[in-house]
Amino acid sequence: MDFRGLDLNLLVAFNALMEEQNVTRAAGKASVSQPAMSAALARLRTHFADPLFIRSASGLLPTARAKEIHLHVGRALDEIAHLLTPEEAFSPHNRSVAFTLGMSEYPLMVLMPTIMRTLSQQAPDVTIHVRTFVDRDQSVAMLDSGEVDLVIGIVPTRTEKRILSQPLIRDEFVTLVRRDSDAARHGMTLERYLAMKHILVSPEGNHYGLVDEQLRKQGLSRMVRLTLPTMSAVSRIIARTNYVATVLRRSVLVDEAHDDIVLLKPPLALPEIAFHLLWHRRSDGGNAHQWLRKLIHAQFSTCAE
Repeated sequence: MDFRGLDLNLLVAFNALMEEQNVTRAAGKASVSQPAMSAALARLRTHFADPLFIRSASGLLPTARAKEIHLHVGRALDEIAHLLTPEEAFSPHNRSVAFTLGMSEYPLMVLMPTIMRTLSQQAPDVTIHVRTFVDRDQSVAMLDSGEVDLVIGIVPTRTEKRILSQPLIRDEFVTLVRRDSDAARHGMTLERYLAMKHILVSPEGNHYGLVDEQLRKQGLSRMVRLTLPTMSAVSRIIARTNYVATVLRRSVLVDEAHDDIVLLKPPLALPEIAFHLLWHRRSDGGNAHQWLRKLIHAQFSTCAE
């Protein structure tokens, strides 16, 4: 390869001469003939306008200019050798690296504490940055742009071959009511459910959710009287009102304990929701990236079944 008039193979020859300070031994180290090494030295001298090496009784002595050049050439060749040599498995114990994760509210509440507990034990020098999003299709744009390394969320609505995924956790819906409500005392029937005032948690700001879709299929509707962008206040509101909320079970379990709240099975069929680990195909082979994916998956793999 020619770079600004210099055959980069000459730098390999130069490095061998610096290490061996003998033309014959340098030729053997660089796997070339002695005449080829002598010719390389002549070309190096011409290019750098310096003798580079002076003959002495003890061998070739590098000039001051040669020593300056070697500081950069040696480092550059080490970097290239590292690039071309298959990497060893990522070791978090002696590496300081940062990752950016994209998460919606649910994995941030439910999964992040466990992830950080494991990282703090196994990789204390690893730094995690979190970017939030509300639209699951937004995760594709975040991965495409490199804004995030990994996403934990619901799979996008459209399948993209460049976006890879792995099941992480599944969860079921539960209905939250106040402990002294008729539903808690006598059971949650569909009739009682439809007569109650509902809280809808919608990060997207929608006034219509999965429960409403399932009810519509039966020609029914509910009374949504409060919409919220996050889960943070749901339990406390229900503890102080006669409202009801249907949310994912684990999001309630990680919230503060409320003696005044009961978790009931919803009176209509609702599908489980699966959360996946998502990443861009270009990141698939990175050793550090693979290590983090395995670590996260190992924490929750049994929850995805």
